[in-house]
Amino acid sequence: MADTPIFPVTRAAALERLAQFVPHAGVDYARRRNFDQGPGHHDAVSRLSAALRRRVLSEADVVDAVAAAHGPDAAASFISEVFWRTYWKGWLEQRPAIWTRYLAGRDAARQMLRRDPDLAERHGDAVAGHTGIDAFDHWMGELAQTGYLHNWARMQVASIWIFTLGLPWELGAAHFLDQLRDGDPASNTLSWRWVAGLHTAGKAYLADADRITAMTGGRFAPKGLAGATTIPADAPPPAAAPWRTPQTLDIGAPALVWITPEDAGLEQDPALSRLPVRGVVACRSHAGCAADATALDDALERAAAQWQAPAQWIESPADLADAARAAGTSQIVTGFVPVGPLADALPAIRALVESEGLALAEHLRAWDNTVWPHCRRGFFALKQEIPALLPLLLKEPA
Repeated sequence: MADTPIFPVTRAAALERLAQFVPHAGVDYARRRNFDQGPGHHDAVSRLSAALRRRVLSEADVVDAVAAAHGPDAAASFISEVFWRTYWKGWLEQRPAIWTRYLAGRDAARQMLRRDPDLAERHGDAVAGHTGIDAFDHWMGELAQTGYLHNWARMQVASIWIFTLGLPWELGAAHFLDQLRDGDPASNTLSWRWVAGLHTAGKAYLADADRITAMTGGRFAPKGLAGATTIPADAPPPAAAPWRTPQTLDIGAPALVWITPEDAGLEQDPALSRLPVRGVVACRSHAGCAADATALDDALERAAAQWQAPAQWIESPADLADAARAAGTSQIVTGFVPVGPLADALPAIRALVESEGLALAEHLRAWDNTVWPHCRRGFFALKQEIPALLPLLLKEPA
């Protein structure tokens, strides 16, 4: 999927889209944000999620621009949505077992598909958008064609998938993560759990036909939706525990910067401005979709310009040690790798790098370090803290 200004993943295109959106990020956003007007008409929302997911734009970039234009109070609705993204990240970092549990459930559900032809047929119809539920089928087609769904539509799809179609939530979450241009392990997994009634105990989200008709401007009139929820069986989530402590970087030591889709904007972080960078790399094996490839290619170019260092693609993390030695460094620096597929692979990558006598350091952004301690309970506990957190996170007025 090529990069376009509709759902940008390069920094220049994302900044252009941010400038277009900022005038509408106050009361207009609060009034219109939940209406899904269909493909090509998602102009009531920022459409910056793909850039934020890769930190091509940072949360601070976006919130700072919106707060400066409208003030934190008038822009509270949009700012709250940005904090939801941070909340999901911080909550999962403090409960990584939930990700492991999701993977086990996904794999078990895939085994069930092989044993149960009826389940396999219903799953195939859902993925193909052949259920006969007009809104659901349209949204599955839009997802396949564009890699995007309006956030409110995602909730409806997940609810219909789980409660009307009776499909395992893990299979829906896996399909979304594969298809979404902005697919994020934390936001995706925990949002599906929230709809299923597993995040906030006993509180599931039930899609309503009349509500869907109203919120889509009468485009759909779905029939046969479930009238009640049956919450999937699941063990209670573990208590919050401190997130893992990454190896800290040596800000004075020459470094090879390793850019991943988890943070493709490291050159913008002031905390790294003094880092003596000798080279920049990204792995082709991490360009799993066109959006990732475009974002990483753009990030390599920006990082090379910022640090005046050579930038290149390497095939995989197995080539990191050779790239570091070629750059004359013994320190590899990357952005903090949050819970998800890359974090699952990180222990083996670290062991390989360290076996070559190199250090692999991760940079945890100040935004995360400041907000994640407030992500231990429900979102609204964090929401109450947003006014006090904003002065710590935003730029000083000029």
